[in-house]
Amino acid sequence: MPIADRLAGRVALVTGSAHGIGKAYAQRLAQEGASIVVADLDGTAATAVAAELAGAGFKAVGVEVDVSDPASTEAMGRRAVESFGKVDILINNAAMFSRVPMSRVPFEQLEVGEWDRMMAVNLRGIWLVCRAVVPQMRANKYGKIVNISSSTVWERTPTRIHYVTSKAGVIGFTRTLAAELGPDNITVNCVAPGSTLSEENPSEQTVQFRSLAAKNRTLPRLQKPEDLVGAIAFFASPDSDFITGQTLVVDGGSVYH
Repeated sequence: MPIADRLAGRVALVTGSAHGIGKAYAQRLAQEGASIVVADLDGTAATAVAAELAGAGFKAVGVEVDVSDPASTEAMGRRAVESFGKVDILINNAAMFSRVPMSRVPFEQLEVGEWDRMMAVNLRGIWLVCRAVVPQMRANKYGKIVNISSSTVWERTPTRIHYVTSKAGVIGFTRTLAAELGPDNITVNCVAPGSTLSEENPSEQTVQFRSLAAKNRTLPRLQKPEDLVGAIAFFASPDSDFITGQTLVVDGGSVYH
């Protein structure tokens, strides 16, 4: 079934989109008609994904960015506007989790440096990217910002307290920023995925680990990136124009929120 061309003429910037779930977001938004800025710490992969999208007939550019670095995010914002003239849609997907690994240990065993790095990427990164992009959204009186949290915020998830704390912070950030940007016709919403098989070429062990989450789901199956792209496209599209400050859990019914 062909996908509706809801985003024709729009420009979408997706952080952490050279791999996994972020790449699936970028592909879906391109299919909806948007021009795509593929932004990722892995600049080589970002350029490759942009080339892949261009080869399929879409408009895309790859940009290397460290979301925790102010100069890097500002350069990313300039490159996006130079390439396509504006940014209408921002998907804040970049995070420490699997591509940028994290420890899974009791809270007292965490290194201070890892705690700080988690907050720098997962929270400060969203703030810095928004700071780099929102001014021109304000100038255009239009914008769609979608932040990525996690359903672990509502689950009992020991041995990853820094990750869950950062993702809970994303929800608070979303609600506050929505209140600030509403007068500028910019919506800010949040998607909280469940445990998703996002790894490229996953091992059998990884598949088994991801499959464990299915036991607690109302829809008892493995979650894949394709299960998330519809929610992202919805919040990026005019269909959600009167929705802001909200968090949508997409996890097959592991938690009810």
